[in-house]
Amino acid sequence: MRHFVQHTLPAIFCLLLLTACQELPRYFVGEKPIARVGERELTVDALRSTMPAGLSAEDSVAHARRYVDLWIRKQLKLQEAEQLFSASAADIDRMVEEYRQALFIRKLDQYCVDRMADTTFSEEELSAYYTEHLNEFRLDRTIVKGMVVRVPKSYRQTRRLRELMISKKEAQQQDFRDLCLKHDFELNDFSESWVDYTDLLSLLPIVRSRSYDELLTKKGIQEMSDASHYYYFTIDAVRKKGDTEPIERLKATIRRVLFNQRQQQVIRDHEEALYQQAAEVEGFRIFAEEQPTTGE
Repeated sequence: MRHFVQHTLPAIFCLLLLTACQELPRYFVGEKPIARVGERELTVDALRSTMPAGLSAEDSVAHARRYVDLWIRKQLKLQEAEQLFSASAADIDRMVEEYRQALFIRKLDQYCVDRMADTTFSEEELSAYYTEHLNEFRLDRTIVKGMVVRVPKSYRQTRRLRELMISKKEAQQQDFRDLCLKHDFELNDFSESWVDYTDLLSLLPIVRSRSYDELLTKKGIQEMSDASHYYYFTIDAVRKKGDTEPIERLKATIRRVLFNQRQQQVIRDHEEALYQQAAEVEGFRIFAEEQPTTGE
């Protein structure tokens, strides 16, 4: 083989270099071998099929050299493995066949799911699952709704700001947001979405080593300050560790669970339909060994 590699490959590589942008001569196409290890051959066509598009002539030759070298090394290892583990060949063949079958069945299952499984779920379906599994949805940390706004101490209209901030009217809430935007106040609004309590606290000038659980029970606007800013914040809703997690935080998870259930049902229904159809036309037989009878 070394003689083959030393003398044949350079010739092939030269042809590749000279014809990188055109068809090879007929002699060098088809099943003409370019390398051989034992009974296995690498043909010119197989090599050409690995060539990325747009390579220069020099890069094409370099790619060919690397590919042939790697192919030879792989075949040598495979040859040794087959010799060393010939006794395991039957087991390997069995595993390969099982894997092949599993791939086909998986593709069929996915085909059925893609065609038949509805991916939409109503609010009623989500709520029903949530209600049935409340004990599974326990919080492992405290979550809150609220907002935090940071205002420079030089700002003189804090009273008006606080009035707008605490208002329940949509128009005044919009005025509050516009005011923050106009003066470039840092506003973090969690009034419509739950966040970890620690995330809200991270926006305030707190002492890391102490607890701030007492803030959770206070209503209205609360205030902190540092050397340059006031921090006005509200905590409008609280769910503590151990409480039931709100459904709005779980909808995506519940949808995934319900879809998994739905696609498994589609697969089971398809299997049963296949079985019943085959049974009707005697598409399968079960050979049961008859038990011998014993006389008295």
